[in-house]
Formats: sequence, C-alpha cells, structure tokens
Amino acid sequence: MELSNTTIGVIGGTGPQGRGLAYRWARTGLSVVIGSRNASRAQATASQLSDLSGADTVTGAANADCAAAADLVLVAVPWDGHAETVAALRDELAGKIVIDCVNPIGFDKQGPYALQVPEGSAAEQAAALLPESVVTAAFHHVSAVLLADPTLDKVDTDVLVLGDDRDAVDLVIELAAAVPGIRGVYGGRLRNAGQIEALTANLIAINRRYKAHAGIRITDV
Repeated sequence: MELSNTTIGVIGGTGPQGRGLAYRWARTGLSVVIGSRNASRAQATASQLSDLSGADTVTGAANADCAAAADLVLVAVPWDGHAETVAALRDELAGKIVIDCVNPIGFDKQGPYALQVPEGSAAEQAAALLPESVVTAAFHHVSAVLLADPTLDKVDTDVLVLGDDRDAVDLVIELAAAVPGIRGVYGGRLRNAGQIEALTANLIAINRRYKAHAGIRITDV
C-alpha cells in the first residue's frame, strides 16, 4: 500500500486527538475522511480543517461511511465508547489496517491513572473485536494542543508503533513520519500496548506539573 494513494479514516475525528492528527495529515496533502456518530458534525469539522490546512483532501461522514471509504483507519474515540464503536464497525473495517490510539485513563483527586483492561489494552480489545482487521497501536503520546496549533510547522516527538504485522507497522511508521518533526519507532508487538497506553497517565502528570505539552523521544535509534 502506497501512503500517497491511501485514504485515511479518522473515527472520532471531531475530538481533539483525531482532529489534530487529521489536520496534520491534511497539511501534507494526504486524503482524510473525518468520522463521527453525527455526519453533519463530521462534515463541519472537515470544512474547518480544509480552511485551516488549505487542502481540499478532507471530507466528513458518519463513522460507518468513514470506515468503508478509508484504506487505513485511526480509532481516536473516548475510552468509555471504545468497545461499542469498534464493534459496530467490524464489517466496514474487515481487511483493513486499524490504528488504535485510545488511552484507558481515569482521573481522581490524586490525578491521572491507568485503567485496567480485561484484554490487556485498548488495542488488544480492538483486535479481539476486529478479527478480520490488522490492528496496530500508535499516536498515544502526541499532544493534541501541538497538533492543532497552525503556527507550528513541525511537532517534535517520537511515536511508538506496535503491532504483529510488519508491513502494517511499517506503513504506520511512514504515516507518523509524514508529519514534520514526528518520527515513528517500532515499539514491540501488540501485547505490549498496555504499557504504552498507561504511560499517557505519566505524561499528563508531567504536563500538569510543568505546564507543558511534553511527548517522548527514543535515544540511540
């Protein structure tokens, strides 16, 4: 699959993370379909991103239509709606590469903390619900604030990409690198996604303490 000829679907594309990534991909000229439970809301977001990016490659649709139209699909929905949303798209996502960037995180008076997921991680839950798809995990630690900032020409961070299919992982690494400043790095098999998702709680705590938008960098690679 050639990335330049690939249509990227963003399920949850009206939320901060999905919207930010869609905006960055649109700026590079990639074709993006914003998905939402509400088609009108998706279309409105697509129109806004087109204006911001200056690209005519962004469209909006209901989640099922977004998943059907895309070749490569990012799932960026809130954790509490993850299982229901993914399960409902099983047919549309069959045979496709799915990128799960959902972080099962809770908050209490002590701050953010990782939630326990029976399958081990959100990505593994998606894989269980989508047996005919190739599920990867990536984009957990990229600041939505930085992604959405039109004054930034690049986003200075690494993205850990996990999965069991090498070709799929390599394509997602390429997708990460399409955004100036971002580098995709192989982070292991999908069974290790739980640690990656949980690390987001630490990053949120760091960013709250230092009033920053910190990501991660992998050294010596």
